[in-house]
Order: sequence, then C-alpha cells, then structure tokens
Amino acid sequence: MTVETYTPTLQLTLTENAKAHIRNQMAKHPEASAFRLYVKESGCSGYMYQVALTEAPAPEDLIWEEDGVRIVVDPDSLPYVNGTHVDFVKEGLNATFRFDNPRASGACGCGESFAFDE
Repeated sequence: MTVETYTPTLQLTLTENAKAHIRNQMAKHPEASAFRLYVKESGCSGYMYQVALTEAPAPEDLIWEEDGVRIVVDPDSLPYVNGTHVDFVKEGLNATFRFDNPRASGACGCGESFAFDE
C-alpha cells in the first residue's frame, strides 16, 4: 500500500495594477514581508475578501510569489480564494481591489460579499 501526501497549491492571477499597488504598499511598510489575502464570513452573501500586510507568514500559510509580489493565504481561506483573479482599479476618487473568483456562486448587489457553494 502506498500513501500519498496531498500538498495544496495556491493559484492566483494578479494584474500589473494589482502588483504595482502591492509593491507600493510594501515599500511604505518595510517591516512587512508579505501581503495577506483571506476571507471572512460577512455581508449579505456570506463571505468577504480581506487584505492586510503581514510581517511574517505563519508556518501553515501557502505562499504565492510573482514579479516581486508575495501573497500569503491561510489554509482555511484557500478553498475560497484559489483561482481568483485580482485587479486594482481606480474609479473616480476611489481605488480598490477587485476580485473575480470563477468558483464564487454569486455576489450581493453592492459587490461587498460573495457566495460560495460548498
């Protein structure tokens, strides 16, 4: 009998605008070593994306790196963010991250939260 170990992988795509914004934020906070992407239960649809700078990834975090950008995701958030396309958009005076998750089953009318079929 052979036992195989499952090692989850983190798959993301980031636009050049998203990468540039993250690099800019990291430069303003030299103590940060990575940009954390996670979800929390919130909003009328169930889940909300959250981002934060982090000084050090936790041992169990999954790490995604590309073009000088380091993203960390905790194992609980992985099923909700894996495969997500991340953009950073400016609309008028506002600027925000925009997340396009092909696995999300819907979003609320205001766009702040999303649903996920488990």
